[in-house]
Amino acid sequence: MIPLRDSEPSHSTPFVTISLIMVNVLVFFYQLSLDRFSLNHLIAAHGLIPDRLHLDAFVTSMFLHGGWLHLIGNMWFLWIFGDNIEDRFGKLGYLLFYLAAGVAAVLVHYALGTRSAVPTVGASGAIAGVLGAYLVAYPKARVVTLIPLIFIMHMVALPAVVLLGLWFLFQFLSQAAAASMSAGGGGVAYAAHIGGFAFGVVTMLLLRGRTAPREPRPPRAVRFS
Repeated sequence: MIPLRDSEPSHSTPFVTISLIMVNVLVFFYQLSLDRFSLNHLIAAHGLIPDRLHLDAFVTSMFLHGGWLHLIGNMWFLWIFGDNIEDRFGKLGYLLFYLAAGVAAVLVHYALGTRSAVPTVGASGAIAGVLGAYLVAYPKARVVTLIPLIFIMHMVALPAVVLLGLWFLFQFLSQAAAASMSAGGGGVAYAAHIGGFAFGVVTMLLLRGRTAPREPRPPRAVRFS
């Protein structure tokens, strides 16, 4: 399922969301400029490797990506859902929330994979936090979603609670399946997605009464001369 747009308008320019997307894209282009040896060194130094933990990797790993599809998928979800959460928390609050969600995500991944030597990279955990917050803040929002059915693509407007609920269920089932198999190879860090999403849900539940959509300021009166 691919979300295309949501029904909740943004009440301000989402500068933080745009900035996060730009930083991720710029870092990815830097990755593309490196030779294989240098890229592997960058991933090893700044990706999250549970059995060789570097505290700075809890943040730096959020801005590295494993390929075009990884980057585009993450940035697309951030663009669709991030602006409204930025409205709720304000610019600085949203940035702090995003980073905290990413740290919470990798903490869960670390807790469930302390023997793994595979680097984990990507903004998915932080973005999962955004999705969790969106679920609590806008459960009835309609999200126009592209659903592939065999060879035909269908567009439907799903309630956010349905779309994001199904997304979380998929992450949970995938993590359960991955846990039943032997670790050691690469793959998707589903535990990080679950951790980030849960952080977003809990944070928005705790702060929902203190946050409200930022309404645009009314235009000032204009005097013509």
